[in-house]
Amino acid sequence: MAPGPAGRTPVFERRTTGRGAGGDAGGGSAEKVVALTFDADMTADQGPRAASGERFDNPELVALLRRLKVPSTVFMTGRWAEEYPAQAKAIGADPLFEVANHSYSHHAFSSPCYGLPVVAKNAMTHDVERAFSAFRKAGVRNVVPYFRFPGGCYDDTALRALAPANVTAVQWDVVSGDAFATDADAVAEQVLDGVRPGSLVVMHCTRSAAPATEAAVRRIVPELRERGYRFVKVSELMEDGA
Repeated sequence: MAPGPAGRTPVFERRTTGRGAGGDAGGGSAEKVVALTFDADMTADQGPRAASGERFDNPELVALLRRLKVPSTVFMTGRWAEEYPAQAKAIGADPLFEVANHSYSHHAFSSPCYGLPVVAKNAMTHDVERAFSAFRKAGVRNVVPYFRFPGGCYDDTALRALAPANVTAVQWDVVSGDAFATDADAVAEQVLDGVRPGSLVVMHCTRSAAPATEAAVRRIVPELRERGYRFVKVSELMEDGA
């Protein structure tokens, strides 16, 4: 996307235009596409918890997306890529997925933000660039220049501070509610009730913080396909969808 007003980082939430039923851009009803996105969260200070056995990955979810052939965008923190370099590399090497930036530290870029520590304004671009460096070190391919603010929290100061990073911030219009949820059906219902043509869904790829996600996806994918939806990555959702 082009830079926002006054050089601010542009923000994308969902496709608001699309190809109509006949395939012409902007004609007829919006194309029934939806992007499932998965945040691979791990904060900079959670290394000891990982060392003690807490799992911030979810290989079963990734395997399920492969079996169901669901193109997806994974918003990965640099710290996650450091902790799980083989998984990060495998996700990035699979053409089914694209890897986007979720910061290095998973600290907040504005405050308050769910109790997260705050990144200083003059360190914001460095934090994003450090994540991209972690991806390169892990051998991650299929990296796209998109960024998701930890917690989805941002303000005008953050948008201005991140302009030098040349990324597009990606938000969402459907909150899955999978964070810390244990009821997979409730998560699935929330997604199924919220999806509209062009929607962008936020979910998580961390077993410890989102244990019900895999089971929810098992229901979400076939039901949306039955409704005529096609799954796309964020990069495709952005096409014709400013």
